[in-house]
Parts: sequence; structure tokens; C-alpha cells
Amino acid sequence: MANYYSDHPEIAFHLDHPLMRRIVDLKERGYADAKEYPDAPVDYEDAIENYKRILDITGDVAANILEPNSESVDLEGPHLENGRMIYASKTFENIDATRKAGLHGVSMPRRYGGLNLPNVTFSMLSEVISAADAGFQNIWSLQSCIDTLYEFGSEEQRQKYIPRVCAGETMSMDLTEPDAGSDLQRVMLKATFDEKENCWRLNGVKRFITNGDSDIHLVLARSEEGTRDGRGLSMFIYDKRNGGVDVRHIEHKLGIHGSPTCELTYKNAKAELCGSTRLGLIKYVMALMNGARLGIAAQSVGVEQEAYNEGLKYARERQQFGQKIINFPAVYDMLSRMKAKLDAGRSLLYQTARYVDVYKALEDIQRETKSLTPEERQELKKYTRLADAFTPLAKGMNSEYANQNAYDAISIHGGSGFIMEYKSQRLYRDARIFSIYEGTTQLQVVAALRYITNGTYLSIIKEMLDSEVADDLKALKARVAEMAALYEEVLGEVKEENNQDKTDFVARRLYEMTADIIMSLLILDDATRAPELFAKSANVYVRHAEAECRGHHAYIKSLEAADLEHFKAE
Repeated sequence: MANYYSDHPEIAFHLDHPLMRRIVDLKERGYADAKEYPDAPVDYEDAIENYKRILDITGDVAANILEPNSESVDLEGPHLENGRMIYASKTFENIDATRKAGLHGVSMPRRYGGLNLPNVTFSMLSEVISAADAGFQNIWSLQSCIDTLYEFGSEEQRQKYIPRVCAGETMSMDLTEPDAGSDLQRVMLKATFDEKENCWRLNGVKRFITNGDSDIHLVLARSEEGTRDGRGLSMFIYDKRNGGVDVRHIEHKLGIHGSPTCELTYKNAKAELCGSTRLGLIKYVMALMNGARLGIAAQSVGVEQEAYNEGLKYARERQQFGQKIINFPAVYDMLSRMKAKLDAGRSLLYQTARYVDVYKALEDIQRETKSLTPEERQELKKYTRLADAFTPLAKGMNSEYANQNAYDAISIHGGSGFIMEYKSQRLYRDARIFSIYEGTTQLQVVAALRYITNGTYLSIIKEMLDSEVADDLKALKARVAEMAALYEEVLGEVKEENNQDKTDFVARRLYEMTADIIMSLLILDDATRAPELFAKSANVYVRHAEAECRGHHAYIKSLEAADLEHFKAE
């Protein structure tokens, strides 16, 4: 029987990374939970086996329930009844299946009913579910919003809401408004304190809210009267049980049809403040968005995998001119690049998730003990910086690769790929949003740019270049070293020129060079440790990255600041 986890050993490989032992030790804290919770691990090996069991269960659910339901969900979609969003009928089956499998409260501590899994494992679960149905992955993965409540809410709020999410209740983050998309400083949903009822009241409209009729909402609203910027915004918890929010409209979208995107009207809705006032955008949304971006990276990798699967399956079956099309160089070139992007993108995703795991676990210890050792403080600083630097690379590059792999899957199918009966068209439609929501690729470039210009990525690349690779990969590593030299050269020239317009104009190219080099080094390390899984992808990806880096280098070198006038729109 098919299993979306065990059918792809490349996923389990990433549980064997050297940093995993530190992550598990931080998450389990001496394995004290084993004395109280029967499912808690007793040591590192037990923890890894536990992760694999949960992944195997998820892979089974994904392959044998979620994927078979995906076509029906795509065709039916959610609908609106009397101000309420109603999921597609098969979506209810999907939610029920994941609840019965115990796949909720994934990241939460066991004392609240959670599974206490690290972000690496959560990302793997997200990837597997997304490969089966990217739209359902949105609904399921929004449980991660509870991380923000856990980190910044009160203990009373944790006790009230976290067990409900662990039991399978749904969540949403209500950020965007008709006049506030990426520019969240313009949010104007009004929050006023009700002295009589000793609660906050929310009034206004939210738009483009994924899973917008969920059970528990985190809402960005303006609590400080007379303000117009981010300093007047706070985060609130809205409980659907209290009423006061209606769904005005469900968007009719190109893809991810199973994931309802709602316009909401708040009418004196009762809410609780989460954390402190004025920190809604400055602190809490940033935490929410970083988690969401890692989730989109995992969603993207899932679709990259499924697009490759569909292309490979069709190429093996389809005959033209007397032979299977997989034997045509134009086709196997396309497939090899799809697989290489998938493997390199997955490696970047899980490297980022590991960095997030270390700093998040240390932050959690700091919240509870109020102190860290000097060594732990340095470790927290190091991995916070790495996670912040890698997250925009993981989200931006994987969302673009998902689009490219879905596009290529249709090309391999030829005319059949344009026919609605084939899955590749749905993957193509689903993937298009990945490079848009939770921050467009352009915004990921902006987020990464300071790490480009201050030399953070360059120092990471140089440190990675010091790592040993297998003898038969050393020639490839030498090519990556040449890419790094080209990168350092143009980066130095751009910084020396000190022209902000030019820096912004070439930022996307510098971003792609950065990611190409880092992913090349990651896939070389993977191929060193597991050549049977990654040697082919390492050979293909390094050559792909080299072509891109040389092209970007030539473009940036030839560009004068005066040339920018040619590119400005009329």
C-alpha cells in the first residue's frame, strides 16, 4: 500500500543529521516526560523512532485518504451558508482522519495534550500532507498559530486554548485587510476595551484570511486610538464560540480550492489580548510569519515531490516514435532538474527547520527557568541569526521551485497536461500561490538583503566550504568554490558602488546566487553521507547552480547605475 513518507527515503534521511541529537535533548530535557506520559521517549533513539512512527502514520493517511479525496475537494470547494463557511464534504473526512490519527497539537508540550515534536518533524508532516493535497495542508498546518499563543499568551490562555487545538480544533491568523496586504502597518480593524464586560471588542473587516471561519483566531487589530503605524497594533484571540464574526465572502481562487479564503466582518466581537499592547506587529506577527513561511516552504517541497512523481510516472508510460519518452534527452534533462531542485530545496528546508528548533527550544527553556548559561545564550544568539537568515531563502526558493516543477510536469505530459483529468494541472494551479502568500518572493529578497550586504551569508558559505566531501564530489565542490568567488566579487563591487537603487535592482540576482551556492553545498553534504540517494542530484544541481551564478555575475558586472533608466516603467 502506498505511503507518502516511507515511499521517499530522502525524508527520513534528514532525521539522521548530527544536529538532531541537540534538538531532541533540548526538546525532551532529560526525558523527564517519560515518567508521566506513556508515549514520551526514554532516550534519543526512542525519540527518533517515535518521529518515524508518526511520519509513517501520516504517510499512510496522506496516500490513502487525503490524496484520493483531493480531486473531489478541488471540484467542490467550500461554500457559504448564512454567514458561515462550510468545507467541501471530503475535507470533513480529512479533518476527521487527522484527528483520529492524533496529528494535532504537533508542536505543543505534552502537558497540554500535544506531541512535543520539533519543527523538523512538523515540516516533514507538512510536506507529506501537502504532497497529497496542498489545500488541506493549509487547514491542518495552521495549528502552528498556537505556537504564538504559547510563546506570548498567559498561562490561563494556554490552559484554555492549547488543549482544544491538540484535540483538533482549527485556527487562523487574521492579518490582512482590503487596504493592508503586505503593508500590515495600515491595518485598521479597531480594538476597543469594554470596561463593563472587562474584555476587548473588535470591529472591522479582514480579507484573504486562510481558513477564516476557524475555531480560534489570532487577530491583528489597532488598539491605540489616533495611531496610523505598526506601534498602534496589538494581537488578540477571538473564540468562534463567542460569536460576532461572520463570513461575508469566500474567494473563488485559481488553486488550493480546499483551503477556504474568507472575507470576515467583525461586529463588536469579544476578544482577549494576547501578550502586551503595541507589540502585535512588531513582535508577534513577526513570530507568526516566520513560522508560516517555514510552513509554506514545506508545502512547496510537498508539491515539488508530487510534480516530480507525476512527471516521472507519465514519462515512464508514454510512448512516442517507438520508445518511452523518458529516454528522450529533453525529457530526462527536465526530470533530473526537477529531482535536483526537490532534493536541494528539501535540504534547505530541513536545515532551516533545525536552526529554528534549536533557538525555539532555548527560548522555551529561558521562559520557564528565567535563565540560560553563558554557552546557551551564545547558542541562542547563533541559531536565531541562522534561522532568520535561512527562512527567507527556504520560503522563497522552494516556492519558486514548486512552480517550476509543476510547470515542467505539465510540459512532460504535453497536451494531456493541459487536460483537467490529469493531476499535473491541479498541482500547477495550487503552486502558484506559494510564491505570493505569507510574503512574496520579492519580500523574501528584501528580508534576505541585509544578510547579503552585511556579509552574513558569505561567512556562512565560507564556513560550509571548509567541510569535507566525498572524493568523487571534490571536483563539484571546486566548482562551488568558484561560484562563491564570483559571488564575493560582485557583492563587493555592489557594496563599494553604494547606490541603493542599483542594490535593490540586483537584489534578486544576489539572492538567487546566495541560495544556489548554499543549496549546492547542502546537497554535496547530503551526497557525501548518502550517495545512493543524492549523488545524481548533486551532480545536476551544482551544474544548474553554476549556470545561474555565472549568468547573474555577468549581468551584475555589466550593469551601470545609469542603465537603470532603461528598466523603469513608463
